[in-house]
Amino acid sequence: MTRAADTLSGKGHKDENFPVASLLIAPENRAPILAFYYFVRAGDDVSDNAALSPSEKIAILDGLEASLLGHGEPDPFADPLRETLAARGLSPRHAQDLLEAFRQDARQSRYRTWDDLLGYCALSAMPVGRFVLDLHGEDRSTWTASDALCAALQVINHTQDCAKDLAAFDRVYMPEDILARHGATVADLAGRRSSPALLAALREVNEGSADLLARSSVLPSQIADRRLALEVSVIQTLAEALVRKLRARDPLAAKVHASKPEALMLATFGILRGLVGRVRRPAPRRPAASR
Repeated sequence: MTRAADTLSGKGHKDENFPVASLLIAPENRAPILAFYYFVRAGDDVSDNAALSPSEKIAILDGLEASLLGHGEPDPFADPLRETLAARGLSPRHAQDLLEAFRQDARQSRYRTWDDLLGYCALSAMPVGRFVLDLHGEDRSTWTASDALCAALQVINHTQDCAKDLAAFDRVYMPEDILARHGATVADLAGRRSSPALLAALREVNEGSADLLARSSVLPSQIADRRLALEVSVIQTLAEALVRKLRARDPLAAKVHASKPEALMLATFGILRGLVGRVRRPAPRRPAASR
């Protein structure tokens, strides 16, 4: 039987668009974040494997979940996360929600509206931020801004990779009603550059990302842990820069990413921005009791 370990893409945490457990994070929290990341990465690789049928993907994802919950076969990705969750007194719920997003990818390849897309992000992105916040003992009042940030990161990735998603996986995360409103079609995503109609649709989606980032901008000031707050400030700054790039560039005609020197400059600015914001912030809330 095929298992998650047989479908790995080779992609790691350093290959992501945004920092994952960078040196800004306290050392005792990096390993738990990486255990969570590599469990999620394994599930994502299953959902992206073109050689597997939807039913095969779901069966492997079900096996990953069973191993995570301690009633399945030993698994090199589930076992470290299960042990981490037990040691830190954390629920597996966030990891389970991500597995459900990957099952959805196996079953569904189109999204009718913006709200439908955000419903997908509630499973595919928001649990990541919630896990990191829970790991750091942050108050759940931070979830609202974190959800907005994580959804924005997901939609930015979808916008950057809209042509690749169609070509490689026959997935379209561009809401159908937004495409239709501007006179664009799914077929336009297969071109070498965007038609004027598709560019207008892409820009509307990108403005949705900008709106989400406006709502998430308060998150660093809400976080009690200084190092995590600075990491989030860096991520927010990088995301805002990508939204600006996507306003000006066509993601079908060229890759829309920050270069390494630009990412370093933005990260430095994000740290400084976070430090200034912490001087001005009200005292963040801590949970009354550990979870």
